[in-house]
Amino acid sequence: MNKNYYAILMAGGVGSRFWPVSTQDFPKQFHDMLGTGDTLIQKTFKRLANLIPQENIFILTNERYNDLVFEQLPGVTKRQVVLEPAMRNTAPCILYASLKIQKENPDAVMIVAPSDHWIEDEKAFSDNVQDAFNFCSKSEALMTLGIKPTFPNTGYGYIEFDKNTNETIKAVNQFREKPDYETAKDFIAQGNFLWNAGIFIWSVKSVLKAFKNNQPELFLLFENGIAVYNTDFEDDFIRDNYGKAENVSVDYAIMEKSQNVYVLPATFDWNDLGTWGSLYDKLDKDNDNNAVVNARTLTEDASGNMIRTKSDKIVVIDGLEDYIIVDKDEVLLIYPKTKEQDIKKVLQQVKEKFGEQYG
Repeated sequence: MNKNYYAILMAGGVGSRFWPVSTQDFPKQFHDMLGTGDTLIQKTFKRLANLIPQENIFILTNERYNDLVFEQLPGVTKRQVVLEPAMRNTAPCILYASLKIQKENPDAVMIVAPSDHWIEDEKAFSDNVQDAFNFCSKSEALMTLGIKPTFPNTGYGYIEFDKNTNETIKAVNQFREKPDYETAKDFIAQGNFLWNAGIFIWSVKSVLKAFKNNQPELFLLFENGIAVYNTDFEDDFIRDNYGKAENVSVDYAIMEKSQNVYVLPATFDWNDLGTWGSLYDKLDKDNDNNAVVNARTLTEDASGNMIRTKSDKIVVIDGLEDYIIVDKDEVLLIYPKTKEQDIKKVLQQVKEKFGEQYG
C-alpha cells in the first residue's frame, strides 16, 4: 500500500435524528445500525483500510468518545485518534488533522470520509478513491465524490459541474444549498447536478493552501501549534485554543470559495444513513414491507414500518402503516415516518420535560 495515502475518518457527530438509539453519549456511528455485525465506524474503517495503510487512518472525534473509539477499533493507536475538546463543525477539525499529517508526511494525499455512511460496492468505492488520489497527486485540486441523484431529494446539498467536458473528473461550477422539491426536479432534469456526499480528497499541500488563502484567521490559530503537534504538548495547546475556532463547515470555509474544485461522479451506491427512513430503505423487508432489526414480530394490517428493538424482543403490531417503532431502554418511540425530520425537535422536548439523560 502507498505510504503517502491517508484518511481522516469523521466520527464526532451525534446523529440525533436516530434517537432514541443514537444519543449524545453513544451516537449512531458506534451502533450496528444495519444488523451486519459491524458498527458503522468499524465498517467505514475496514472500507478505508482496503486502500490506505491502517496506521494512516486518523479518527476525528469528540473527546467524550475517546473510549468508544478504542473499544470498537482496538488496533488503532493514540496517535491516530484526534480529539476535539469542543464541537466546532468540520473545518477546524479537518484543518487541525491536516496540519498534523503534513508534519508527519508533507507528501500525503488524503480522503476525508464520514464514519456513518452506507456503501455497498466497496470495490467501486476503492476504485473511485484511487482515481481521485491519482488526480490530486498530480494537480493542486480540491476534490469531492458526488452521488448521481436517483430522485429529487430535498435533504441534500447539490454540486453543479461543468457539462462541457467528456473527462471523468469534472470541474465544479458551484455548490447549491438544499433545494425545494421543484428546484431539485429542475437540477435532475439539467443532468449536471450531483448530491454532495461530504467525501473529500486532496493533497495535504492543496488543502492547507486553501485554508491559508480562504480562512487566514482559522489557519493562523492552528498553525501556531505546529511546534507541538505530534508531541506530548499537543493536548495542552489544543485544549487552550480549539474553543477559539469559528464554528464553520469545510464546504463553506474552503470548497465554496475555491476555484480549483473538482468532482468525480461516484459509481457506488450510497446512503448517508441520516434518518430512520434512510435506514429503512437499505434494510431487507418482510412480506408486508416492514424493516425489522433484532425483533421477532407478529403483524396484522401493518406495513411499511421501521421496527427496531433489543435482541429478540417480541413485537405485536396491528393497524400501523409507515411508522418508526424503536424500543430502547427507558424510551419507546412510535412516530410517523413522514415526520422523521421532526425527531430532533421531539428529542429536545423530551430532554426539557424529562431530563438530559434521555438524549
